[in-house]
Amino acid sequence: MSNEHDWIITPVTADILRGFLDVEPTAHGLLPHRLPARARRQIPDDQLAMAEAQPSGVRLAFRTRATTIELDTLPTKRVYRGFPAPADGVYDLLVEGRLAAQATVTGGNVRTVVDMVTQAAELREGPAGTARFADLPARDKDVEIWLPHTEITELIALRTDAPVEPAPDRGRRVWLHHGSSISHGSNASHPTAVWPALAAARGGVELVNLGFSGSALLDPFTARAMRDAPADLISLKIGTNIVNADVMRLRAFTPAVHGFLDTIREGHPTTPLLVVSPTLCPVQEDTPGPLAPDFDGRTLRFKATGDPAERAAGRLTLNVIRDELARIVEQRAADDTNLHYLDGRDLYGEKDYAELPLPDEIHPDPAGHRRIGENFARLAFGDGGPFAVRTG
Repeated sequence: MSNEHDWIITPVTADILRGFLDVEPTAHGLLPHRLPARARRQIPDDQLAMAEAQPSGVRLAFRTRATTIELDTLPTKRVYRGFPAPADGVYDLLVEGRLAAQATVTGGNVRTVVDMVTQAAELREGPAGTARFADLPARDKDVEIWLPHTEITELIALRTDAPVEPAPDRGRRVWLHHGSSISHGSNASHPTAVWPALAAARGGVELVNLGFSGSALLDPFTARAMRDAPADLISLKIGTNIVNADVMRLRAFTPAVHGFLDTIREGHPTTPLLVVSPTLCPVQEDTPGPLAPDFDGRTLRFKATGDPAERAAGRLTLNVIRDELARIVEQRAADDTNLHYLDGRDLYGEKDYAELPLPDEIHPDPAGHRRIGENFARLAFGDGGPFAVRTG
C-alpha cells in the first residue's frame, strides 16, 4: 500500500457491488457469488462451484472525486497441470461507463487442475495483493471496477484519496443472462470485453451475468435463482454444455427446458424472455458429445467423441437442440407473447467462423466476443428486438 495519500478506507459491502446474487463473509473479506447460498448447497461438482464464484460481470460501483484508488483482493487463479500459467486477471476501471484504467493483482491462491475430465484440483495458498489506479479525473464521477472474470476474488479493502458513496440508481433496466463458458467469458481478454458485458454497454442496461463455464445444464437450482432475482429482461443461452457434456437425451431435454422456463415464469410472468440456441461450433453441429481434450503439442483443442448415427436414438447435437428449442418456444409463445427465440448462429455463424475461427474449436477469441456482443445488441436491444425500449 502506498503512503502518499491520506487514505479513506471504505468497507466493501453489498451496497457498492453490482452483478452478484449473494455475498459470503470470509476470513479475508467479502466473496461475491453469482448463485445464492441455497443453490450453492445443491451444486454437485467442483466445476460449477468454481465457475459461479468467478465474478464475471461483478463490479464495484460508486461515486467519488478520488484520483487514486486501491483495491486489496485475494485472487484464486486457475491453472492446468502441464500448461503455462495464464496471465494475471485484469481489473477494468470505468469512469462514466468508459474504460479508463486497468490493473492486475499478482500472487494469490493457485488452483491447479490435475485432471481435465473430472476437474480435480490442488490448491496452493498465496498472499493478497492490490489493484491500483492513479491519475483519475479530479471531479465527481461514477466509477466501476469490474473484477477479473476468471479469478475467484475475495474483496478485502477499498482505499481512496476522496470520499466514496454508492453509485446512484440511474434507472437502467436489469438484464439477467444465463449461459455457458462463452457467456462466462472464456478467451475474452478482460472483464468488460466478455460478450454479455459488451452487449449490456450497447444496450444501456445493468448486467447480471450467470454464464457458468461448463455448467449451463438446465439445473433446477439455477432456474430458481433466476426466478427469485430481480430482472427487467431475461435471456437463456441453452444447449452447448448439454451436448459437450452429453448429460441427457432428447426425451429428457424437452421437459427439462419446459421446467426451466416454467420456474422462471413463476417469478417473472411477463418479463421479456429470450431463448438463445447455440452459436456455431462445427465439431458439435452434427456429432454428439462428450467433448474430449485434443492435444496438439502444447495447444489445447477439443473434439466431439460421439457417434452421429445415434441421433436417431435421441443423442443430442447442436442442430437437434436448435430445432427443438425453436419448436418449444413457438409452442409456448402462443400463450406467452413475451417469450422469444434467437438462433445462436445469428450471433456467430458460418461467415463469422470463416473470418474469426474458434482457437480451441469451441470458444471465440476476443474479436469473436466483440462480434457476438455487437450482434446480440443489434438483434435484442435494437429496433424491433425483444429487449428494445418500448414507448407509449
